[in-house]
Amino acid sequence: MTKPCLQEEATCPICLEYFKDPLIIDCGHNFCRACIAQCWEGSATAASCPQCRETVQQGNLRPNRQLANMVEIDQTPICVICNRSRAHRAHKMVPIEEAAQEYKGKIQAGLKTLREDREKLLGFKETGEEKCQEYLERQKIVAEFQQLRQFLEEQERLLLAQLEKLDKAFVRIQNGKLTKLSEEISRLSELISELEGTCQKPASEILQVRLSIGSSTQNSNGQRGLREPTVHRSETNVTLDPDTAHPQLVLSEDRKSVSLGDTCQDLPNNPERFDSWACVLGYKGFTSGRHCWEVQVGAGRHWAVGVARESVGRKGRISRSPEGGIWAVQRWGGQYEALTSAVTPLPRRQVPTRIRVCLDCDRGHVTFINAVDEAPIFTFPQLPSFHVLCIYFFPTVFSTPCI
Repeated sequence: MTKPCLQEEATCPICLEYFKDPLIIDCGHNFCRACIAQCWEGSATAASCPQCRETVQQGNLRPNRQLANMVEIDQTPICVICNRSRAHRAHKMVPIEEAAQEYKGKIQAGLKTLREDREKLLGFKETGEEKCQEYLERQKIVAEFQQLRQFLEEQERLLLAQLEKLDKAFVRIQNGKLTKLSEEISRLSELISELEGTCQKPASEILQVRLSIGSSTQNSNGQRGLREPTVHRSETNVTLDPDTAHPQLVLSEDRKSVSLGDTCQDLPNNPERFDSWACVLGYKGFTSGRHCWEVQVGAGRHWAVGVARESVGRKGRISRSPEGGIWAVQRWGGQYEALTSAVTPLPRRQVPTRIRVCLDCDRGHVTFINAVDEAPIFTFPQLPSFHVLCIYFFPTVFSTPCI
């Protein structure tokens, strides 16, 4: 029979470790409280011994305090002298310092491994944090690009809508311009036909300053238009109004031509008479319809031709511009220009010797044409509605005031 070993007697047959809170069962065997409870887990009142397989009652478990005390005593460190005791002769013993040094070495090795593992984990953590930060930055950039793309798409939508509006407006304006051009072409075609008929007349009649009035009527739609040239067409000679003539101007006996005298005439200073500018107005004015007349200016170096409203200033220096109530073209020495608000220079390819003035009271514009080659000279648009008179500046646009 093998002699019992104290170390084996103090060891639990289930966990093979020293007893912890040992319990004794009916068959006399001992087990750790936790080990026997785990072994019998789920069993009813009766169970078998894990070591001898004898059936025992779970309610008969009792603490084995003597075994617990012995295990506690056996685990107490002993000195070198205890090595000589018969009671401990079977134990494997080393000096406590040596045992402590051995365990210290194991602990140091374990600490080194743990520190290395901690450093690796810290490295992994740092790398993970960097990658996480990079991921967050990348997500932020992606979000910003997404917002920018949405903004650009919205701007593109707005710009396309504006372009569509501009396209529609451009088409509308172009259509309006084409309509106006068509109307102007039609008007000029009618005027050309009318003037071509005038050109067929004797030279003596053409060289006179004459006014040709085209009778007008309304069609069935209520629109105004010129009658055919063969129906109720008449010509009226233009005569100059002596009551408006500057005292230095000399009118012909038939009042169809004017020249600049050497001295001022002794004429009454009536309100209608110009006293500073050597000019004269036509005798009859117009408030509606279309009217054309020609003015022979010859090779004169100083002249002005146009129309003026009835209320134009007569005394002192008047404003020879639309603001002053005058719409005219002039030649002053080497200058050839339209008397707009800011004077507009005219091309000097050929200074006309005969000018045709075409006044359209209904549409509110006056056009000047070179009567020799039918070349247009200038057009004043948007004349206001008022009583308009023909105005002539012969043979100079300025004179010394007559006292």
